[in-house]
Amino acid sequence: MKSDKIIAVRNNKTIYRDNDRCLKVFDLSYSKSDVLNEALNQARVEETGLNIPRVLEVSKYEGKWTIVSDYISGKTLAQLMQENPDQKDQYLNLFTDLQLEMHSKTCPLLNKLKDKMNRKISMTDLNATVRYDLHTRLDAMPKHNKLCHGDFNPSNIIITDDGRPYILDWSHATQGNASADAARTYLLFWLSGDIAGAHKYLKLFCEKSGTQMHYVQKWMPIVAASQTVKGNEKEREFLNSWINVVDYE
Repeated sequence: MKSDKIIAVRNNKTIYRDNDRCLKVFDLSYSKSDVLNEALNQARVEETGLNIPRVLEVSKYEGKWTIVSDYISGKTLAQLMQENPDQKDQYLNLFTDLQLEMHSKTCPLLNKLKDKMNRKISMTDLNATVRYDLHTRLDAMPKHNKLCHGDFNPSNIIITDDGRPYILDWSHATQGNASADAARTYLLFWLSGDIAGAHKYLKLFCEKSGTQMHYVQKWMPIVAASQTVKGNEKEREFLNSWINVVDYE
């Protein structure tokens, strides 16, 4: 493989372009099972018919595990929102519609969202009482089997030059409750500093999906807790502030 350029550098991975292919190269510290699971997630989501990059191969590049997939040329929704702030509402509508299209799909072989969240909550350094309360709340939430992304944010949507949207990065994909996925997206807007965008997004999601806002908000402490096992100190501080929130207006 000959890489033309680095597209992005993220925690434990570097993403390159190699002509019409995209190489996601994982650091040596990254476990083989996690790499293979991500490739398997992406391959399974391909079968739903959504617009996503195809997995072409899993191999080694300079001794590091690498997922090779289609290179999708275009701009992310995050870039477009920044470049065209007057069109942000239009982009948020498109963003929400894409998420709802994804939630209309099922992918029965993916891991279950509730199982993943229960594991994550057990891994936190929260005290036993808080963990018990969160597990209890999670277990009481309705069980669904919708395709959930787990990191659905504008930087993971590419719009091609001819206007076709593609959803990227399926490493956190699960099957479960769409409102949990929406709660995660809401918190991601907050973490990026776009609080106004978070509120507009949540309103759009609830209106378009026919979901009561209170129902999505009930997921937020659970989702926040499950995310505290990763991220930097500032992110954990923000997420912890959501964990003890029980009631919303």
